[in-house]
Amino acid sequence: MKIKAVIFDIGQTLVYYPLPLNWSKLYRPAFENIAEKRKLNITENEYAHIVEVLAKYNTRINPREVEVSSNTIFTEILNGTSISIEYLDIIKNDFYSFFRNDIQIYSDAAETLQEIRSQNILIGTLSDVAYGMDNSYALEDIKPLLKYIDIPFTSNDAGYRKPNGKGLEILSNKMNVLTSEMIFVGDEKKDVECAKNAGAVSVLINRDNEEKYFEQNYTIRELKELVTIIR
Repeated sequence: MKIKAVIFDIGQTLVYYPLPLNWSKLYRPAFENIAEKRKLNITENEYAHIVEVLAKYNTRINPREVEVSSNTIFTEILNGTSISIEYLDIIKNDFYSFFRNDIQIYSDAAETLQEIRSQNILIGTLSDVAYGMDNSYALEDIKPLLKYIDIPFTSNDAGYRKPNGKGLEILSNKMNVLTSEMIFVGDEKKDVECAKNAGAVSVLINRDNEEKYFEQNYTIRELKELVTIIR
């Protein structure tokens, strides 16, 4: 089967994030940073409420396949505090910005995407966003790569999170290709399962020394190895 499209996860696939996958221990520091920056007086009870709501929507603790919007999550947070709902966008921006420091696009990402495009293969992304993070933040992290990407897509667009295969199915329709003609590249078990659930070819990128087998079709250590698989 000829490959006609390659879809990439974003975090730890195209972009390196130095943070742990589970942000639980950073909820309070993030809001303490917001409180200091915006001169807000957040009480202990309010901090407890904030942490409780964020934990509720933490998919590492409470997995879900249906996406929830950032406005839903942060409205619930602010409704349990004395912070005005008028601060919603400001609080969201400050919270997400706290977790987006020191990110780096992998050195071989641009070169690999350019080579794939040169073969007339479509490129997309499918990434689960954290806490409903708006695409304006999630896609900003890959801004230098967007010129190579035909359809930048996240769980916000799909309405579903991995391992649900719906996102890949939507992308296949938008690209007018079969899911069996797509490769999905990601770094986690749920990425492999997502590909399998949609009938796509699964490629696990494993930059660790630790062996990982989730029944993926292929394993690569660097993005540039994709070119060999496609050929």
